Amino acid sequence: MKQKNVIKADSSWIEKSIREFPGTPSERIGSGWMLITAGNAQADGSGNWNTMTASWGGLGVLWGRDVAFMFIRPSRHTFGFANDNALFTLSFFDKKYHDALSLCGEKSGRDIDKATEAGLTPIVFDGGLAEAKAAGAVGFKEASEIIVCRKLYTHDFDPAAFLDPVSIEKSYGGKDYHRMFIGEIVGLLTKK
Repeated sequence: MKQKNVIKADSSWIEKSIREFPGTPSERIGSGWMLITAGNAQADGSGNWNTMTASWGGLGVLWGRDVAFMFIRPSRHTFGFANDNALFTLSFFDKKYHDALSLCGEKSGRDIDKATEAGLTPIVFDGGLAEAKAAGAVGFKEASEIIVCRKLYTHDFDPAAFLDPVSIEKSYGGKDYHRMFIGEIVGLLTKK
């Protein structure tokens, strides 16, 4: 299902260094969750994208670059969008949006317009500051921070390489092994 109602990001967003990201990645991603969004859009609503909730991922440094890494199962609708597009975003929210993030993790964008159902407003970046590097990337107006990434590398999990296969396999009842996506962080956008 095509996600709708994308609006242009307004001037309330400012660029900061990723080193100013508040909190720890373990707490913000693992406990607070994030929305991974991939695809592209224009301010007129054209384009196609999808979002999903994630609690696995991280931030760090690789190849001399600030990076984010996240994981998507091939069965997820967002998987194809992440594979086919150069950019993805990681959107972080205050706790009051927990129910919205829960819906975005439980429902598929194949079946519903998740943003509308969750009460979130998708925004597209198309100029200025990091936005020039983020043109077409989709985030959410209600987010407190949005990390914009340019995809650098992907890798499929290989169960033969699991060093603790008994406990790790518990996460893969259907053998739906994640693909890891590593993206260079091209911008951290926060509210003014």
